[in-house]
Amino acid sequence: MGAVPLTRDEAETLRKQTPEWRLSDDAKKMSRSFKLKDFKEALAFVNKIGEIAEAEGHHPDIVLKWGGVGVELSTHSMHGLSENDFILAAKIDGIE
Repeated sequence: MGAVPLTRDEAETLRKQTPEWRLSDDAKKMSRSFKLKDFKEALAFVNKIGEIAEAEGHHPDIVLKWGGVGVELSTHSMHGLSENDFILAAKIDGIE
């Protein structure tokens, strides 16, 4: 039997540790937008996220644009959120 994704209640409890992140309506994903000075700064931020993601073996979906980065987390193999998503969110928050 495989692992099961977190319930909405479990995800809401863990989200209190990463309050800037939003849960999707179905609680299967979480996301956050980051405002940065310009494209160069946004690209550097994405590269830092990439280093953390590689070290964790857990890879987010990332949108890079001028002055901003969007990050979406979920555990694809579980079709929902896991504790690893919240760990990665906290580490991404630590970049700022």
